[in-house]
Amino acid sequence: MSEVMLQQTTVATVRDYFTRFVGKWPTVDDLAAAEDGDVMAEWAGLGYYARARNLLKCARVVSSDHGGQFPRTYEALLKLPGIGPYTAGAISAIAFDQSSVVVDGNVERVMSRVYEIYTPLPAAKPELTELAKALTPSKRAGDYAQAVMDLGATICTPKSPACGICPWHRGCKARTGTNPAELPRKSPKKAKPIRHGYIYLGQRQDGAYLVERRPDKGLLGGMLCWPGSDWNDAPTPTPPIAADWQEEAGEVRHTFTHFHLILRVFTAILPQNTQTEVGYFLPRSEFRPADMPTVMRKAFDLTQGTAE
Repeated sequence: MSEVMLQQTTVATVRDYFTRFVGKWPTVDDLAAAEDGDVMAEWAGLGYYARARNLLKCARVVSSDHGGQFPRTYEALLKLPGIGPYTAGAISAIAFDQSSVVVDGNVERVMSRVYEIYTPLPAAKPELTELAKALTPSKRAGDYAQAVMDLGATICTPKSPACGICPWHRGCKARTGTNPAELPRKSPKKAKPIRHGYIYLGQRQDGAYLVERRPDKGLLGGMLCWPGSDWNDAPTPTPPIAADWQEEAGEVRHTFTHFHLILRVFTAILPQNTQTEVGYFLPRSEFRPADMPTVMRKAFDLTQGTAE
């Protein structure tokens, strides 16, 4: 679970989420039996929501097909939902002491400096992986993997690496050649496009909110959200139901991995007898903004006058 949560996310961000998850679902069988909505709600705010869906799928496969025990080999782990090469390597090496190569961003940085690799990322990934593989020992591979990752995280840092106290400094080609902080090189990033959209926060007279559950596949899949339009260059206003929708002052801005998003927010008080074919009404007593992804919470905060 921790390896999945830590994909593209820092330890400081993950810590509280991990503690809550293992407290609520202490075994893989407990997680497998959990309701999808409950798991997605606990994940809200952590981002990259496909990880949560895959984590739940993985738990169910392990519970139903493997008797609640994770397979021990890299090859078998790689067949589980949501388990890619890095995660399979980390689990097999750290949990089961298999001689598996583990390569994250920290390891890539260390390898690029030790061997002075100038090929920019991501093109350098296969070469760096092979170099890391050649150094992986047959015994205590998990200890070695964690040591190299910790070296990259604490000493061989992206900026101002502490070369003077590095245990590997004598064999590091970058230290005797170029400036270590210049490696690894990275290909220029493409500018992120800006998308726009409309979002609608409707509240019935008894306080219930009009919400919807996003489809499992796609952005924010499986998450509790406000109804709204598509997100593109020129979206069409698409109120979920006919009502006196009023636009809020201000806008919601949010950045996803591949694009920036700007949302215009509309609100309406809906009659008690309102019927809807979009989403459903969630009683005010059951509504928790924390169950929503960050971009949806930003919209709610805007309507409450608490947006930053």
